[in-house]
Amino acid sequence: MADNQSVLTVSIVTPDGKVYDGQTSLLVVKTTTGELGIMPNHVPVIASLAVDEARVLRDDGNKNEIAVNGGFIEFSDNVATIVADSAEKQGDIDVTRAEGARKRAEERIRKAKEAQDSDSMRRAEVALRRAINRINVANK
Repeated sequence: MADNQSVLTVSIVTPDGKVYDGQTSLLVVKTTTGELGIMPNHVPVIASLAVDEARVLRDDGNKNEIAVNGGFIEFSDNVATIVADSAEKQGDIDVTRAEGARKRAEERIRKAKEAQDSDSMRRAEVALRRAINRINVANK
């Protein structure tokens, strides 16, 4: 990555602190309206993020994958900042814990359906999406 105009800096932060900080030539995230690829010199953008992964292409052709659970992205002047509710790098995800969270969320969904409790159902569905996202990123 030769000059500052051909790279972008990516920073992913959560209420618990910085999860990722690095430079890349391509960042791909999923917004609430679809997938967004950002390369150096992209037009400024602010977007809400879906529960999904952020993919950061590395110089060697591989990529860093980070499970991002909501939040938003702001990009300008070749700096992308993701502010997420929570985020974990692929290697930091405890799959056993994520599987447990998935099972608990599925049980909460079952109970909310029986009780016809739409608020509990929505919260449980979000918890399930987050658990599945973590499992998917960890297993790539």
